[in-house]
Amino acid sequence: MNPTRRGKALAAAMACIAFGAAACSSGQSSDSASSGDGGKKDGKLTIAVLQKQGDQQYFVDEAQGAVDAAKKAGDVEIKVIDLGTDANKAISEVDNVIAQGVDGIVIVVPDAKVGPQVIDAAKAAGIPLVAADDAIENGDGEPAPFVGFDGTSMGESVGGKAAELYKAAGWSAADTRIIASWQQDLQTCNDRVGGALEAFTAGAGGEVPEVIKIGTDNSATEALDKAGAVLTDNQDVKNWVVWGCNDENETGVVTALQNGGVAPDNIIGVGLGAYLTCKDWKAGENTGNKAALYIGGPAVGGAAVDVLVDNIRNGVDLPPNTIAETEIVDASTWEASGLKCT
Repeated sequence: MNPTRRGKALAAAMACIAFGAAACSSGQSSDSASSGDGGKKDGKLTIAVLQKQGDQQYFVDEAQGAVDAAKKAGDVEIKVIDLGTDANKAISEVDNVIAQGVDGIVIVVPDAKVGPQVIDAAKAAGIPLVAADDAIENGDGEPAPFVGFDGTSMGESVGGKAAELYKAAGWSAADTRIIASWQQDLQTCNDRVGGALEAFTAGAGGEVPEVIKIGTDNSATEALDKAGAVLTDNQDVKNWVVWGCNDENETGVVTALQNGGVAPDNIIGVGLGAYLTCKDWKAGENTGNKAALYIGGPAVGGAAVDVLVDNIRNGVDLPPNTIAETEIVDASTWEASGLKCT
């Protein structure tokens, strides 16, 4: 599931849209990089949606949200391109879609370091570009228009729920450890994990358990492998609290703990995304995945298309930040939230 140095800056934008809504403008002209000239173009539009890790359920949902918004707007074609984790492919595919004459670009970069290249390429071609999930900047430090979630606030929701469950369980810091798992060179993840720890510290009261930090590539497989080694080195720990940058990290760690013999009742895992945590709930399993922050990919994909179409067809400035709301779900509430667990 992921924004750069946006914790406080994005907080002011949280009133922008409700979950699943389209988007709204700040009411001011955007100074963001690659905001596009605005067009009032009639006829068919083509928008390229370039996503990292396009096989993850969140990004599958995000792409579907873009397609749905395009249908609603009418006469809009969506080209979805999976970038995997290849930063060089992000640059080459941006060049490709520009050469194909697309009218707008939505991009989720595999690495924020390619921000200047992709922003400059789109700007030089006069094509409006928005960054989804992970914020990017041009070479002068100016951010591209952003559609997604507030990373710090997301983490705070996760950490706050973990603290609530920790206190309810009556655990002590002495016999508990926290595992935080994330891709540590990605600012979006740093924002989320940092927010989780701050909220947990504020909500748990008293002494906070030791935090064990695991660096991953944000995949469930790597989180599982590295958490297994952590468990081997901490056999005397009774209880575990788990969070991470995304559902892959959290569920990978929880799986490793359970595979290592830790009972689900001794694990408080709070995911971020809910698209993997929900699988245990759907199956009715007793699990260490106790809750998750539901972030709706469809809302982000849809909002990105909406703001681009408004810019291209109506000449409306791309808003600097379009922020979607989130909600905590668990085994008893995930279905009512509208989460699709496949």
